[in-house]
Amino acid sequence: MQTARIKIVAAAENNPNARKTYKRNLKVGRVYTDVRNIDYSELNDVAGPIDIVIGGPPCQGFSNANRQHTSVISMNNRLVKEYVKAICKLRPKAFVMENVAMLRSTIHRFMIDEADLEDHRVMGLKDIQDNEVEILPTKSVFDGALDFVRNIDNIDAYAWANSFYKVINQLYRLRINQTKFDKSLEKYQKKLVPKLKEIIKLCAEQEQPTLIQSGDMELAQAILKYIEAVEPDFKDVVEAIETPLYMQRALLKIKELTDNNIHIYEYKESRGSIVACVKSYAVRDYIKCILENEPYNYVLTENTLNAIDYGAPQKRERFIIVGISKSLNKKYDPPKVEYTKANYRTVRNAIGDIQNIEASTTMDTKYVELESHPNATGLEKELRGKLLYNHITTATTDTALSRFKALKEGQNFHDLDPELKTTYSDADRTQNTIYMRLKYDEPCGTVVNVRKSMWIHPVLDRAVSIREAARLQTFPDSFIFEGTKDSQYQQIGNAVPPFLAKAIAKSIISVLDSDRDSE
Repeated sequence: MQTARIKIVAAAENNPNARKTYKRNLKVGRVYTDVRNIDYSELNDVAGPIDIVIGGPPCQGFSNANRQHTSVISMNNRLVKEYVKAICKLRPKAFVMENVAMLRSTIHRFMIDEADLEDHRVMGLKDIQDNEVEILPTKSVFDGALDFVRNIDNIDAYAWANSFYKVINQLYRLRINQTKFDKSLEKYQKKLVPKLKEIIKLCAEQEQPTLIQSGDMELAQAILKYIEAVEPDFKDVVEAIETPLYMQRALLKIKELTDNNIHIYEYKESRGSIVACVKSYAVRDYIKCILENEPYNYVLTENTLNAIDYGAPQKRERFIIVGISKSLNKKYDPPKVEYTKANYRTVRNAIGDIQNIEASTTMDTKYVELESHPNATGLEKELRGKLLYNHITTATTDTALSRFKALKEGQNFHDLDPELKTTYSDADRTQNTIYMRLKYDEPCGTVVNVRKSMWIHPVLDRAVSIREAARLQTFPDSFIFEGTKDSQYQQIGNAVPPFLAKAIAKSIISVLDSDRDSE
């Protein structure tokens, strides 16, 4: 839209609020709710040849650093492969893949799945590593645990319902505080007791209960006796919960691996834990091996670009991969830096002109009419509209207001006096971006969900509004956000700054234009 050269014929957006925003502003006829379900043949028939594919699939990757997490696979990783699939199906002249600069690191990895075993390109990668996914931690390993993990089948038949799992897991987390344990048990008792009795009944009907069923029955009997103020004591209840709960966690991890078709080479004991042995490869290597070679043949260029260099009033690095079809025989050059430290845009340039317009705290306010500013220059002139939508902020509590008033420009939560930090359990571990009062005459840091971070206006004692966050991202006032308050803040935080997107788009267009000129 900013270049007036690119027509968007289709898009994919899973978030319903973001989808509303997309449709309202970009007027795209085809907005898919799930990129995994796109029929690319049908899209090609309707839209014709696609020149450019642009996407920013999230990727958290797999690493041994994450082995303690309950979830071992980020479902976001699948979206990277779906993006690559889109390129392979649509065969555009050019594509842009945007992600955080950390994607350069080999810590972002895919586990080898069953399909990969049949793909010589993937299996031929040099950096395939052996990895271990922890199924049972050392403290939870019981007699026969390795055989249990190796021989488990029909996981769905033994897995607890999600609601039951959450309650038992919550109780176990409170094992070091009996008072809180008792309160939580009382809260869930009405729904929990019938389920516990059902477990005992089903187990009693089995001629030879499995290890899982026996553990579940012991858990159920112990909790019921504790509720009835009979035996066992608190310590016994915790012990009765522990092994069955860890069995369930093991089932969930195994199910997650198998549901995602991850190839498990073996289960074994490692340093006292029970682990699944898998192999992994770097996400970046996967993208290159698929798209650089036959039959797709793209020339890939990687760059880390900072939005501040292209007119945004914030420091925000993004890792960009651009692919140009070898058939064009054209060299791609990244966008040239347009701004330097001498003339970086600032927070004041972005939001100073609306300082005196009161921000609403409710979603009822539709818009505010802005007076004409014929002498506006620079960023204000580029962003300011006739109507100011989304100038909405978070209602300020007394505690937050006290903090706001205590902080000067450039200060954050760590600069507060100790008596203003008491609501945080571990104030020292709070990030430097929390309760940060922006500096008017400097660029800001990376705009995330500023509502969650409680970013503060440079001079007013209130949180930064949705519209102010949007301006810091370089969205013009004419771009209107839809959805709940938090969703709007999140949409803005997730976005690529439009000014950076424009610079990238222009660099792609120049390549395609040179191809047309040569024709």
